[in-house]
Amino acid sequence: MNFGAVGNLLQAIGRGTRTLAGLLSAMLLYSLIRRRPSRSVAAENLFLRKQLALFQEREIKPRRADDATRVALVWLSRAFNWRDALVIVKPATLIRWHRQGFRLFWKLKSRPGRPDLPCDVRALIRRMARENATWGEERIANELLLKLGLQVSPRTVRKYMPERPGGGPRGEASDQRWTTFVRNHAEAIVACDFFTVVTATFKVLYVFVVVEHATRKILHFNVTAHPTVDWTLQQLREAIPADHPYGFLIRDRDAKFSSGLDESIRRLRLQVLKTPVRAPKANAICERTIGTIRRECLDYLIPLGERHLCRVLSEWISHFNAARAHSALGPGIPDPPIGVPIELQPKRHKVPRGSEVTARPVLGGLHHEYALQLAA
Repeated sequence: MNFGAVGNLLQAIGRGTRTLAGLLSAMLLYSLIRRRPSRSVAAENLFLRKQLALFQEREIKPRRADDATRVALVWLSRAFNWRDALVIVKPATLIRWHRQGFRLFWKLKSRPGRPDLPCDVRALIRRMARENATWGEERIANELLLKLGLQVSPRTVRKYMPERPGGGPRGEASDQRWTTFVRNHAEAIVACDFFTVVTATFKVLYVFVVVEHATRKILHFNVTAHPTVDWTLQQLREAIPADHPYGFLIRDRDAKFSSGLDESIRRLRLQVLKTPVRAPKANAICERTIGTIRRECLDYLIPLGERHLCRVLSEWISHFNAARAHSALGPGIPDPPIGVPIELQPKRHKVPRGSEVTARPVLGGLHHEYALQLAA
């Protein structure tokens, strides 16, 4: 780390802050003086000139003028004949300060290159690049021109495009992301996984769940204390019907899944997709479903045994599939009952006249399901 450069930067920032504060105070004082009567200002001017004459007689040298003083003097010199009032420096010095200020102003005004695009257009370019992994700068420029009427050069678009994931050069087509692949094949994908639950007697139980990617619906679950290959295969047979539309089954590399189990799964007309080692995000939907089961159900009760756990999970999963709102679905419900979703009310903040809201408790009131029905 270059500490000298950092120190110079801090000094420049401090100097600029002091200059800005001095200019603001000078502008405030000038605005206050303009509100006063001209006779009062003339008397004060003569009063200050008499005192300044005493310093000139004693030949007292004033301290060096700072940037704020220089800018203020140049700015005030435009309002009157300053040559008769200038004392602390020579007239040539004041003219040099004015020229330096003009050069700085012109340098800022005539920066090389094209002017920056508006902030909203820059944000739109970055958004289009992130949302469309295969689009380059020319495709984005054409989209802006034909669909939105914004004429932006492809080179300008390239300037604001973010770096592609994976370190590839900007503007070149890159491979689709894993999330895009999963979304495009969601209708044909199911995922499965195990998670453990500890009972009140400290017995470890294994819960097996199968989740459908497209609807986030839990197709099947079961509980056992001793998961085996045959038991797992039987659960998959119960979860997936013979005329299923699925093509892929995502699973992790747990020892409970063996090569023999994979061969049996292939006989169910499913291709097994193994997630990479220590990569739970590759099976993100199933992992998120398991996390939801823990956060909304199992974290609030202690199972007494295998039968108690099955009964609790059965009630909660029925709520999860048929009543719980899922943000990933738009929001939506994986397996909505008849009449859900209902049409939006004309007055969106008022319950329809003649109707009332009912609530049905789930798991003893841990959750509730709400619905509209005609008032009694």
